[in-house]
Amino acid sequence: MAADAAPRSLSGKVLDVLDAFSADAPELTLSDISRRTGLSLSTTHRIVRELSEWGALERQGRGPYRIGLRLFEVASLAPRGPQLREVALPYLEDLYEATHENVQLAVREGLELVFLERITGRDAVRVLTRVGGRFSLHATGVGLALLAFAPPEVQEQVLSGSLERWTERTITDQGQLRRMLADVRRTGVAISDRQVTMDALSVAAPVVGPDDCVVAALSLVVHADGASPHTLAPAVRTAARGISRALGSPTARRHPAGARRRASGP
Repeated sequence: MAADAAPRSLSGKVLDVLDAFSADAPELTLSDISRRTGLSLSTTHRIVRELSEWGALERQGRGPYRIGLRLFEVASLAPRGPQLREVALPYLEDLYEATHENVQLAVREGLELVFLERITGRDAVRVLTRVGGRFSLHATGVGLALLAFAPPEVQEQVLSGSLERWTERTITDQGQLRRMLADVRRTGVAISDRQVTMDALSVAAPVVGPDDCVVAALSLVVHADGASPHTLAPAVRTAARGISRALGSPTARRHPAGARRRASGP
């Protein structure tokens, strides 16, 4: 039986239990949760029972536990989650209908991004993303668009940290990344050419909210062979501006052809 690794508040232990679940492990037994959290089996059992009674966890019969719908209900109240997705979805669908390629919407969460939506074409290039999944900011199109307009301190933390390399074309040089981010701020478009997989190219643009700050980014991910980012950019920018107007960006409403972008929040 594992002992608690360190003194933790009850709320911290509850969060540890919820954090034990992941895309790779969506279903866990009580022993699995105890092992992943470092909590004793008795403590795990008590917390899991209370979470199950509230609806944060659920199980069928004596099967493994999984995340419950009650958490989905609570998460739907997040303004940067389903509410933003609901506003953006018609524009994402229009972009998909025009291209039949992968369309993605993401927000920045700390030093990473979180994907809120993805529409995938039948013959579209394979992508490594999933709705609700996290990814680094420095390599993807949406990540570069979000990072370019993030507060300076966030940019410095990302650039000075460990920059993971996925392919031989992944840019991990700080100077080169700074120049790329400056280009994104100047043009309003981020291009990631085979930085995550060698067969994919991403074109992204920032989405601006009611205070004219960047709140999200959307991208079109296509096969790298034969793709022209400059041909795709106008459609991506148009979709981003449409979402910005729908969110109430004053600048996007006054100047549909282009909106002023400022550093985003968290």
